[in-house]
Amino acid sequence: MTGLTALGADGARPQDGSSAAAQTVPRARPPIKPTPTPTPTPTPRPAAWTPAKLTALETPVRELSQLSPAAPPKSIALTLDDGPHPEWTPRILDLLAEEEVRATFFIVGEQVKEHPKLTRRIADSGHQICNHTETHPMSFDGLPKKKVRKEIVDAHDRIADATGVVPQFFRSPGGAWSKTILELTAEHDMLPIDRAVDPRDWARPGVRRIRKALLKGKDGEILLCHDGGGDRSQTLKALGDAIPKLKKRGLTFVTL
Repeated sequence: MTGLTALGADGARPQDGSSAAAQTVPRARPPIKPTPTPTPTPTPRPAAWTPAKLTALETPVRELSQLSPAAPPKSIALTLDDGPHPEWTPRILDLLAEEEVRATFFIVGEQVKEHPKLTRRIADSGHQICNHTETHPMSFDGLPKKKVRKEIVDAHDRIADATGVVPQFFRSPGGAWSKTILELTAEHDMLPIDRAVDPRDWARPGVRRIRKALLKGKDGEILLCHDGGGDRSQTLKALGDAIPKLKKRGLTFVTL
């Protein structure tokens, strides 16, 4: 009986001498699908001095005193238009970081499309993100309503998707305002922002003239400069000179 058992056991072995276990094909495991990271819903970014949504007492807004709730005394706002620019925006961001200043960037949709990472860097650095149209058309106040709406909406959506920040403020190219622009700005839940101090740095009038204009800035005023649209070396140098002097006068830079 023992011999029969042994013979049966030997007969069950493969003829090539390999074990049955070695020939067992492992069952394929189903692929593990990673859980997708949820995309955060874009949200508005509050002003530096209040979590409340700002309202405008006058439009377009040229000074912080025309906003409610009011900014604290000795506040001043630096705004930068037409970026992001691959050369000048990073250098201006570095300067602002060094001076511990946060600014308000009015950015152009087509520039966001070209430089999404740089756009996110602006937002991630804590600066305010705002709408400056999709293509920056001049004579914006003379365009048909349909075109004005498209410029505002396209930029609004592109900026929100790229940064996670829903723009709450709009600036018209060239400071051109019309009833249509103001109505569409309000329709899309944004406030129209102009400026009190304009050194016309876009025209490159020289560092001295830009700096002189900026240093005229007073409590509650909105300053206009540019980080895009061309060579901004004069703007960068003027800001590097003016920001510390404005701070020494007791002014605090705030974002809208």
